[in-house]
Amino acid sequence: MNKWKPRHKRIAIAAGVLVVVGIAATFVLQAFQSNLVFFYSPSQIFSKEAPTGRTFRLGGLVVAGSLKRDGVDVAFDVTDTIKTVPVQFTGILPDLFKEGKGVVAQGQLKDGIFHAKEVLAKHDENYMPPEAAQALKNAAAMNAKTAATLVQGQ
Repeated sequence: MNKWKPRHKRIAIAAGVLVVVGIAATFVLQAFQSNLVFFYSPSQIFSKEAPTGRTFRLGGLVVAGSLKRDGVDVAFDVTDTIKTVPVQFTGILPDLFKEGKGVVAQGQLKDGIFHAKEVLAKHDENYMPPEAAQALKNAAAMNAKTAATLVQGQ
């Protein structure tokens, strides 16, 4: 004889569906979280806001005179006009990559050096990622406050 009443069968099926949906949602959220890539400026990296051992994006301006090439190995510095971070990259740089221009690099920070897996250069004269533009604006405001403080102190 069947010991399950129809009502108990419906409850068991509903509970099973909820468990399966919960497990699927957990997997989706974990995959989404592991693929999130946040943006940090050089100042944020120095203030230890950037994660170590995780991929993130670094943005700012390429420091003039800092570009060094050795075959496909490239080293350059990125600044937000307050702090500067050294970057190492192996690969071909975009055609629009230039010293003194905006750049966004994606990779990981190890031992104070940003190891980029991907380097993106701005694609026209007016474009800069909003996060990079805001970081540069914040840095310029900080530089203006510092200069005003120094002038008042003289």
